[in-house]
This record gives sequence, structure tokens and C-alpha cells, in this order.
Amino acid sequence: MILGYEEEKWKKLGGEFTAREIMQQPEVWLKTYELVKALEPQIKAFHTQYIQEGSRIIFAGAGSSDYIGTIISHTIGKKLKAQVMAVATTDIVSNPEDCIDRDQKTVLVSFARSGNSPESVGAFRLLQKHLKDIRHVVITCNKDGNLAQIARKDKDNFVLVLPEETNDIGFAMTSSFSSMLLAALLFFDIRHIDQNKTYVEAISREGKLILDTRWKQVKALLTENVERVIYLGSGCLRGLAKELALKNMELTNGAIPAMHESILGFRHGPKTFMNNHALVLVLASTDPYVNQYEKDLIDEIVRDSGSHKLAVFRGNQADYHEPQCVQLTVETEAVPEAYMLFGYLLYGQILALFNSVRMGVTPDNPCPGGSVNRVVKGVILHDECYTGR
Repeated sequence: MILGYEEEKWKKLGGEFTAREIMQQPEVWLKTYELVKALEPQIKAFHTQYIQEGSRIIFAGAGSSDYIGTIISHTIGKKLKAQVMAVATTDIVSNPEDCIDRDQKTVLVSFARSGNSPESVGAFRLLQKHLKDIRHVVITCNKDGNLAQIARKDKDNFVLVLPEETNDIGFAMTSSFSSMLLAALLFFDIRHIDQNKTYVEAISREGKLILDTRWKQVKALLTENVERVIYLGSGCLRGLAKELALKNMELTNGAIPAMHESILGFRHGPKTFMNNHALVLVLASTDPYVNQYEKDLIDEIVRDSGSHKLAVFRGNQADYHEPQCVQLTVETEAVPEAYMLFGYLLYGQILALFNSVRMGVTPDNPCPGGSVNRVVKGVILHDECYTGR
């Protein structure tokens, strides 16, 4: 049984692979930890040689892979002396002037499920050609992808291939996204790899509980009245809000529009998206200071007239007693926000999957017409036309 349906039912719904790939994540996270742990000496050596004070780390990817960098740049930037930034490969390829500095030592960290997206290869080639001192870290789910192959040509690059099952067959990135996110957290905090095992084990246990029983709370939110979804979060959780909004859009093929915004930014115009058919989801921070602003917004939304629905994803430290606010909990003690958010991610993936089924869309292939594809098509690289500055 997966999220209330037998596997045969998921096959009929066209969601066999997506449902299974969401369900496998707690086990895959443990495998990802063991993989990174086994490479601890090599990773530490790479840090010593290439990740130094004054160097620049660029997290890059397209779509969901881009949002990995958006999420972890907050956390990693606090742990390293290097300059840390997240830049989409789509931006690097189309606007290279914004991130190319020939003389700055740079490590480009590329996230790629397949490693075959044109922009992944294009960004790699552009920075390799126009920067004097660059090394690459490729975190991928596909050992045979184009990106992994070109990175392996230089022994100074680091190619981290995740367990084979993370290379999702379904259209939307689920276990690939969470596993690459976790791998990056562990890779760039390798000094604390043993301590971080406790966090990985905690989120794995909690993930199993969410997938075994708490998914019912998510399904109960989705009545016929829900026609649009809003995700709100601050800090690294704003990056997660972007990913969850995208997941909902992908798996429903746009049938249920979704948006994301910061907690305070929501009032500045984006709140007009909230109507009587909206489900508002607040991703609560572990920071008591941030919780004050979240509480103010929750109170405001409760007071607003209309039949919109409100729910909050929260850890133990942020208890909201407003009865009109459904609370979906991640019950892990003393786990940093960057790890706790994996529980939020599961809730959001489950919600998108149920929305897909509710709208009669096939989750494994939500866009059968081919206007959007698992690996992007139609991109022509013009990097040979860029001469640099």
C-alpha cells in the first residue's frame, strides 16, 4: 500500500513511478549518507585544496535543481569562509556576464538528475572556458549523463553519483531532488559528517511516519474548493516554497496554479492571488524570531473574509494554536532547519501528487503532449558566440 492505494491502482492512475519514488526517500537518504561518509577522505582533500577563504562557490542547476542551491546557500554560506551563491544554469548560459569573473577562484557545483540538460553542459563549458581557476563538483543521479562524463575528464573535478534509484523515472524530480539536496549538505559540511548522521537518521524516521500515516492529513486538505495553492517561507524555506510550488504545477500540468513568496513579501501585492479557492501553506521556521512574523501573518489570514484554507508545516518549536489553521508537524528534536525541511518536502510532494490525481492528470507523465519534458528539449546553445570580457 502506497499513500492509501495499492500499487496496481497507482499503475491505473499513471502514477506508479512517482508514488514509489516519493515513498522510497527515507531509505534513500540513509544510503546517500553512507555514500558520502565512504568518500569522507576524498571530500576533505578536495575542501583543503579548492575551498578556501576568498574562493567562490556557485550552486547551479535548472528548475528543481536550481532550487537546491537556493535552499542550501543560506546554510552552507554560514559554514564556509568562501563566497557562496546560487545561480541557475539557465541564467549562466543566457547571461554569462553576470557571473563570470576571470580572476576569481571558483568551484561550480552542478546539480543534475540526468546530466543531459543542455544548460547543464552549457554552463559547465562557459565557466570552464572563461575562468582562469575553476574546479567542478557534479552531484548527479546518472553516472552515464553527459555532465558526469565531461567532468570526469579532469581528475581535479569531483563527481558524486547518487544511488541508482534516485534517478527518478517519473517526470517530476522527487527522490532525486531530496537526495541531491542532502548530498550537498553533507559534502559541504564534511567536517561534521558523524554528527550529521544523527540528523539524517531523525529525518528518515520522521519521513517514514509521514508516508505511513500523516499523509491522510494532507489528503483531507484537498477538497473540490481548492483550485490554487500558495507556499510561504523565509530564508532557506523560501527556496523550498519555490520547489513545492513548481512540483504542484508540474504534477497537475498547470491545472492548479501555485505561487510562492516570502512571509513578509506576501502582503506586498502577491496576496491578491489568495481567493476563496486558495489553500495557503506556511512553512514555519525553527527560528523563534521568524515565528513572530509567521504568527502575525497566520492571524491576519484567519481574520480575512472568505472561504480560503490555511495550513502550516511546523516543527516542534513553532506551535500555532489558531483552530482554523491545520498543522502538519515534523516531530524531530534539535534538528537544524536545513534537515527538518525534508519533512516539509514530503508533505508538499504528497500534496502535489494528490492534486494531480484529483485533476485526472497522470503523475508519471503529466504533459503527454510534449510541450514540457522530463529532460528539457528545444534549447540551442550559443556559447561559442560569447567571447568573454
